[in-house]
Amino acid sequence: MKREQWKGMGTFTAIWAGQLLSLLGTGMTQFAMTIWVWQMTGRATALALIGVCAFTPVILVSPLAGAIVDRANRKLLMILSDLAAGLGTLTVLLLYLSGALQIWHLYIVVAFIGTFGAFQFPAYSATISVLVDKSQYARASGMMSLAGSISGVFAPVAAGVLLAPIGIAGILGVDLATMSTAIVILLLAKIPQPARSAEGVKARSSLLREAGFGFHYIVARRGLLGLLCMFFLFNVTTSFGFTVLAPMILARTASDAIVLSRVQSAAGLGGVVGGVLLSLWGGPKRRVDGVLIGCALGGLVGLAAVGLGRSLPVWAGAMFTMAMIFPTVNASSQTIWQSKVPPDLQGRVFSVRLMMAQFGTPLSMLLAGPLADRVFEPGMRSGAALARVFGPLVGTGPGAGMALMLVFGGLLAAVAAAVGYIYRPLRAVERALPDHDAQAAPAA
Repeated sequence: MKREQWKGMGTFTAIWAGQLLSLLGTGMTQFAMTIWVWQMTGRATALALIGVCAFTPVILVSPLAGAIVDRANRKLLMILSDLAAGLGTLTVLLLYLSGALQIWHLYIVVAFIGTFGAFQFPAYSATISVLVDKSQYARASGMMSLAGSISGVFAPVAAGVLLAPIGIAGILGVDLATMSTAIVILLLAKIPQPARSAEGVKARSSLLREAGFGFHYIVARRGLLGLLCMFFLFNVTTSFGFTVLAPMILARTASDAIVLSRVQSAAGLGGVVGGVLLSLWGGPKRRVDGVLIGCALGGLVGLAAVGLGRSLPVWAGAMFTMAMIFPTVNASSQTIWQSKVPPDLQGRVFSVRLMMAQFGTPLSMLLAGPLADRVFEPGMRSGAALARVFGPLVGTGPGAGMALMLVFGGLLAAVAAAVGYIYRPLRAVERALPDHDAQAAPAA
């Protein structure tokens, strides 16, 4: 491989390492707070509302955030996003130490973090496009997935082991330390701003007009719109299941945090294996196949299989398999977008992409909690109506209703992928749309 193709990978790797540490701390906090919320309430709705409060601000703020990302210093925006997350963690720590922490405090904190987090995804994704060569997009995206997977392996285990000796306060302190390290690395990193493309110059306007530019850009390209719609359907269906995954396991194991940590760690390990394989392999030649086939397999052999399982080995195996597939799905999708969209437009386009892909997720989460508590769980008690039909499939009793929701979510996710494959512009998106560096030269 030519030397210039590796240019920028050193800086990216340093930033990636800092984000990996931060993700480890964040994962530990999320695990600890999941256990705390379940012990306080014993209801899936409370956990679902935390997800809703985290996602909703991202959706509402994303278009404006994307326009700001394309105008402002992307390094500064990533630092501000990390600082906001640190302030939220510090607030929870102080409330916990004072004995005043309540569930509604978490709703406000995650909404605050989510608002600033709307800048993180477009800024981070667009930064990759100016730091590394196009030939390294898939490898860099694989590393991003790998960071989340490594956190998924070690964060639940570390939190489960440390929860007794250092408590929730200690875990929150670890989160703050890892986040501070990530910020320091960002401060030291040299991140260039993108060159102006012809499309970028043409799209210059007021901030509000630029905030809407991403919509027009995507809608005008049927292949990218189809890819986005497929992910919208996939995210809605999988969120319906994932929202009740942790409470389902806790309900079926008498709140055994160790079992939950092992399932989450198995998922993280699968992601690590998938990320390493992707880094060595480079991903499928046809990226769209990696997206569609991966989503279908993830829904069937992952989410649906978790719902059908009734023991740790099955849950862990299914989550491992699903997580091993997802780095290829995410890297394939990310490479398509990074190749087709000019870097100086990626803030606006990627933020709208995030907003539209996740638009239905809060609603799915909001419905999943009450449906689990009021419909599926009561309906899967021995002798109830749903139990008579689906009892042989997922069993009965505590957690069975949520297990059935996981099965439904997985099957619908596979259907979403199949619908995406039927749509011709999506299948042909790589061939029909030219890469951004093959388009017209930048305007003067």
